[in-house]
Amino acid sequence: MDVGVIVKAALDVNVLRSDPSGRISIESIPLVISEYDRNAIYEGAKICESTGGKLYIYSVLTWGPMERKLKDFENVIREALALGGEEAFTVVDKSINSSEPMYTSEILAKLISKYGSPKLILAGEASTDMTSSTLAPYLAAKLGYNVATFVKELKLGDGYVEVLRDADERLERLSVSLPAVVSVTGEINTPRLPTLIQIRRAFRKPLHKFTLADLGLSPIMSRYEDYKVVTVKRKNVIIEDESLEGVADKLIEHLIQEGVVKR
Repeated sequence: MDVGVIVKAALDVNVLRSDPSGRISIESIPLVISEYDRNAIYEGAKICESTGGKLYIYSVLTWGPMERKLKDFENVIREALALGGEEAFTVVDKSINSSEPMYTSEILAKLISKYGSPKLILAGEASTDMTSSTLAPYLAAKLGYNVATFVKELKLGDGYVEVLRDADERLERLSVSLPAVVSVTGEINTPRLPTLIQIRRAFRKPLHKFTLADLGLSPIMSRYEDYKVVTVKRKNVIIEDESLEGVADKLIEHLIQEGVVKR
């Protein structure tokens, strides 16, 4: 059975940079593969290996400017191909400087419907930069597929997938009919690093790039326009007393005044 995996080239949150005004410099932050997408790729590769299917990679370059991000984006897609993908379908368009999940899901739905149309789509539970966890449900709605989120175990059945999903305070075991979109957690597997041979082969695998116009889509203004560093200022309150009991009493009184605790 063919499987599709959604891969995001995410901002590397380990190297966030900001200017003196506190604005995060999106333009200068490199892109890396979103961490949970590795789990999705590995799980998809296992399914394809056992069923004889093909693993498709789908992605949209959601961070601009395109001229500065394109090389990073291509490196991310090549890494996804090295991890097990066999063919990649991507959307790269100058008009996309940032993209909210609802719009990204619309682009991906068009891309998937036009190229491959696998009945099982896997994605990471959240991207490592925005962490909204909303792409999978949006995408399922756009495709008309069933959906299961935060899946930590997955087993393929005849026309369905059996999943164990993390529902915060409990675990749920569900049978989800195909076609379906499934978002997976980091607990579902332990991805292996690609070998040197796999990395070399990735550069020979097809990587297709399309524009919004190729998919019959028009640019839509994104609501994400600017990002700023949240500045936290400490009050630097010093509590002194001759005894520890006195310090504790003053601390409690101060916390009550601040509304942190109640009497």
